[in-house]
Order: sequence, then structure tokens, then C-alpha cells
Amino acid sequence: MLAGYAFLEGKYMPVDEAKVNVMTHALQYGTGIFEGIRGNWNEEKKELYLFRMREHYERLINGSKLLKISLPYTVDELCKMTVELVKQGKFKEDIYIRPLAYKSSTAFGVRLHNLQDDIMIIAVPWGSYFDAETIKCCVSSWRRPDNNVIPPQVKATGVYLNNALCKTEAQNNGFDEGIMLAADGKVSEGSGENIFIVKNNKLITPSGASSILLGITRDAVKRIAKEQFGYDTEERLIDRYELYVADEAFFTGTAAHVTPIGSIDHRPLGNGDVGPVTQKIKDYYFGLIKGKRSEYPQWLTPIYHP
Repeated sequence: MLAGYAFLEGKYMPVDEAKVNVMTHALQYGTGIFEGIRGNWNEEKKELYLFRMREHYERLINGSKLLKISLPYTVDELCKMTVELVKQGKFKEDIYIRPLAYKSSTAFGVRLHNLQDDIMIIAVPWGSYFDAETIKCCVSSWRRPDNNVIPPQVKATGVYLNNALCKTEAQNNGFDEGIMLAADGKVSEGSGENIFIVKNNKLITPSGASSILLGITRDAVKRIAKEQFGYDTEERLIDRYELYVADEAFFTGTAAHVTPIGSIDHRPLGNGDVGPVTQKIKDYYFGLIKGKRSEYPQWLTPIYHP
């Protein structure tokens, strides 16, 4: 039995009881928009903090417009529903929350119009996305879809087949993660993460022109780097060559948090360990999301002692 709770068709229930019809349009055609929200447990305070929940739901609503999904809830209502869902789960560990706005009609036919819409929210325990302190990456043979294929700024379920191809290729070849290039050959992102490189104490990350998701954790790290440590972030096109000669590199993402990259295509970055800039940002970030720092209170939603 899975340990988790779900909100489905207007009701809260254990996740094992949450079922959809096999003919659900989103299952058959990938017509859904999702988000990932982290809940981080602080054992000392006996508190669970949701990180930047509101921003995730704002992006979900924007993405739903692309798929012509109309939801009967506001961002505030979705936030309240999520807090209630997590409370019912009585979690005392790190969790992952997956809202999914989707075409719920039981109908065949490739389209977005004349279909019913719904939302489900799932909350389950989930620890570290990567087990190692630093991870091994490769440049994937799979490219990121261009903006006129499907906008990368939204988390559409169907397009994540591209991400799955990247991830499985990397792991089948002995790496932890893949790094995809955009259609023009410039660096884009990982299978589920944004990427930063560090060169001469400056952060560099791909711009929106490189078919990236404009990540919420990516935004948080840029602000932390500048406001807490004085590191500027340059957003621009990045050549593949720059990955290999970077002083440091790391991934950011809801699942991955801040994950140091030790090597790319068997080429170590620095001495292959966590670099000093990455370490500062990582330590600060993990303290922040667990409620151990007082800065950025607007990013945290406490569950049990609001």
C-alpha cells in the first residue's frame, strides 16, 4: 500500500483509492499540465514547509491555458486545498506534491477542444532524487523540442517523453543524468533540471532562448547567489565546450534541489568534488527550504504551525 494522499474529483482520499478510467484522454494522449512541489521536514521544529507553492500554481494556471484546460479553482484555492491534503496525510518526512490539470473526458480523438477538464493533486513521501554527493553526467543525443514544437515554459505531460528518453539513455550508459542541447546545439537542460555552470566565480545559465523551463528553483538560486553571496548570474547561449571547461556545475529543480555535477562526459569539473561556489549555494538553499533561515519567508508555507 502506497503511503500518500490524493485529491481527485473534488474529494480527499488515500492515494491507493485514487483511480481514473483507462480511456481518460490525458492517459491516452498526454493532454495534461503538471507541477512538482516539495515539502521539506524540519525534525527540530516538527514542521513541514512547502517551497514556493504559489509560484507553482501560477505556472500551472498559465500552462493550462495552452492546453485549453479551464479549472474551477483560483491559485489561492489550490494552495488551500494542497495544505489540507498534506495535513490529512500527516507527513513527518520530506514529500513531493504533484498537481495535474488534465483532460478527463473518456473519449478517443486527438484534440484539445470539446473535452472535460479536471485536476488531481497527489502528495507522497519522497527523499533525495540523486543518491551521490556529486553526479556523473553526459551530453545526451536527444535534443530539446523547439518553442514552436511545444513551449518549454510549461510542464506538459506528453512532452516529457523527450525527458524520459534522455534520462534512460544516460543511465543505460553508466551516467546519473543527461544534459540535452537545444535544436541549435546550444546547452539547454537536464531531463528534469536546469543547469548552471561556474566560471571565474560567475554563474552562467542557459537563457530562455535555449528551450528551457524557466524553473522556480532556478529563479530562487539566482536570487540567493546575488543577494546572499554577491554572485552575478549571466543568462545566455552556452556552447557545449563550456560544459567541459567549467570550474563547477550544478543542477537545480524541485526534485533535484541543488545537485553538484562532478563530471561531464568523463571529464571532471575542478577536482571532481563539490566546488566552493556550489557548496555555499547548496548549504544556504537546504537551510532555507527546511525553515532554518529567516530570509524569504514568502517562499515557505508551514503546514502544522502556520
